[in-house]
Amino acid sequence: MGISKPRVETSSLAPEPRLVVRPAGPEDLASVMRIERTPGFEAFVGRSEAAEHRAMLAAPGFAYRVAVGADGAPVAFAILSGVADPHGNLYLKRIAVDPPGAGVGTAFLARVIDEAFGPLGAFRFCLDCFASNARAQRAYEKLGFTRDGVLRQAYRLPDGSRSDLVLMALLRPEWLRRGAAV
Repeated sequence: MGISKPRVETSSLAPEPRLVVRPAGPEDLASVMRIERTPGFEAFVGRSEAAEHRAMLAAPGFAYRVAVGADGAPVAFAILSGVADPHGNLYLKRIAVDPPGAGVGTAFLARVIDEAFGPLGAFRFCLDCFASNARAQRAYEKLGFTRDGVLRQAYRLPDGSRSDLVLMALLRPEWLRRGAAV
């Protein structure tokens, strides 16, 4: 399922910058782990060990996507779960960009959203993010996600403290109204 070849194009939701987004392979896992372990990300981005990443990458219900820079190295990744869910629910398990704040994240997420509702056939694309991550929530809202609720104290941080998670979702009809790339 999904795209099989890299595509160079822009999304109708976030036209710049131009990105190459492609399915990730085992050769990309070191870059994925490097990005999710960027200093300062520990309070905003979940982490998985190599064995867990390999298992998810190989599982039919997961899809990994990477955006690559001019040198061909991944600068962003997304992990989707629920691929082929019979109810059309797709979950954005994780997304991260290095460096943040350069505009790549929003453009990358727009491409992932287009694929979620296009080739992956989702009806509902949902995610959760740390309640303290206002930057991410603004980016998700900019792309049409709405807040569905809060999971109180649902995530244990590396230091043992707990964080609330904000639930957000975007529905296919909402995506279509925004002028999605179909």
